[in-house]
Amino acid sequence: MKFSTLTFLVIFSFAATLAKIETEDSVLVLTKDNIEEAITQNDYVLVEFYAPWCGHCKALAPKYAKAAQKLEEIGSSVKLAKVDATVEIELAEKHDVRGYPTLKFYRKGSAIDYSGGRQTEDIINWVTKKTGPAAKDLPTVEEAKSFIEAQNVAIVGFFKDTESDAAKVFLEVGNIIDDHVFGISSSDEVFNEYGVQDGKVVLFKKFDEGKSEFADEFDVKKLQNFISVHALPLVVDFNQNTAQKIFSGDVKSHLLVFLSKEAGHFDEYVEKIKEPAKKFRGEVLFVTINADEPDHERILEFFGMKKSEVPTMRLTKFEQEMAKYKPEKSEVSSENVLEFVTAFVEGKLKRHFFTQDLPEDWNKNPVKVLVGTNFHEVAYDKTKNVLVEFYAPWCGHCERLAPIYDALGEKYKDSEDIVIAKMDATANEQEDVKIINYPTITLYKKETNEAVQYVGERTLEGLSKFLDSDGAYGQAAEEAQEEDEDDDVPRKDEL
Repeated sequence: MKFSTLTFLVIFSFAATLAKIETEDSVLVLTKDNIEEAITQNDYVLVEFYAPWCGHCKALAPKYAKAAQKLEEIGSSVKLAKVDATVEIELAEKHDVRGYPTLKFYRKGSAIDYSGGRQTEDIINWVTKKTGPAAKDLPTVEEAKSFIEAQNVAIVGFFKDTESDAAKVFLEVGNIIDDHVFGISSSDEVFNEYGVQDGKVVLFKKFDEGKSEFADEFDVKKLQNFISVHALPLVVDFNQNTAQKIFSGDVKSHLLVFLSKEAGHFDEYVEKIKEPAKKFRGEVLFVTINADEPDHERILEFFGMKKSEVPTMRLTKFEQEMAKYKPEKSEVSSENVLEFVTAFVEGKLKRHFFTQDLPEDWNKNPVKVLVGTNFHEVAYDKTKNVLVEFYAPWCGHCERLAPIYDALGEKYKDSEDIVIAKMDATANEQEDVKIINYPTITLYKKETNEAVQYVGERTLEGLSKFLDSDGAYGQAAEEAQEEDEDDDVPRKDEL
């Protein structure tokens, strides 16, 4: 009797503890008091660390809740949870949260970073792949149809022998790719239903031509590339959900078409560029950008454009940096797009380096103003040491440096061999100058034109010592930069 009573008390106590985990729209609400319990009691938990004021978190919330509800409806063992990181500060620090939202997947207690998309389907696909087989078995036509129709993109392998080398490649790719679902079938009736032969992989999609068939040799990289290319629409709209797929894909050359949704440009122009997009599929990715979005203003700035220029287009190529190309004719027509992209693919285009007009008074003040056209003449003057600040108008670090830099210019205004200068690196580019962070302060030494970057403290004293020591001071002062590095130094490649 005592054993039964003790057992009852243990069970009651355990149940009472579980009851402390509340839910909102099927999402577990976790705190420092119950997160360990949630992770321990559930084999699979996806946890979102969020901030109530974060715009990205607000956008994710309804999609995240819908994913939780769908997983619950199908009886999945995966639980979705959330933590208000602005309240649970210590908990966020313990789980290495550096920004919002941060999503971490706890699989049998071990954490991995979430790397999927932020649409409901993306979330479901990702956690499903992390908890199940690489590809779902599709033994009947009914199951195959249900599987394909439930997804925006579904990749199905048709193999009589699921142990064949080709099938093994398919399954290996299925294990690698998390943001799409894979199915596999060896059933004759499924083969007949879809009119395919043994050893085929078909990517089914609810856009463009409806499906694409892999026709290359079975190689992991080639199959991955095929999926990367064909799982995206011919013309992809740039937004928070597609950005990662656009920039992390295998196609590193992009035609960016800037349009205004308010002006009806998408209805007018997108169909016109689909044929050229089909011709260059796998070589150049066609991307539309809605210039009406406030979040996209920075992209226009990055290309030195104004909204009044829309509709227009640019080409970019990602290598170690982003190379930009500007068309001679900016009209967005099938003919112009075809001509522009063809010249790019054939290597007939020159990179576009934009520059501002040279101000008449560029040399008037102690801090000289440089633009694309006078940079080399001033910076590479071998009779002088020239200190150049490469800045961005929107950069907070640059704004804080401005009065110090002006004081530096005043201090050396009468020097015969020192020039203090600055250049807006967002509006002026040089082929031989690569700027990553703002501000970047570089000394071009007289006689040799050797470029020495300053990494010391951004003070009048520090900058003066750098100049007076011919660029030696500040090179061993990297610790002085730690404060800036922790403070999210703006990068040129952050669009």
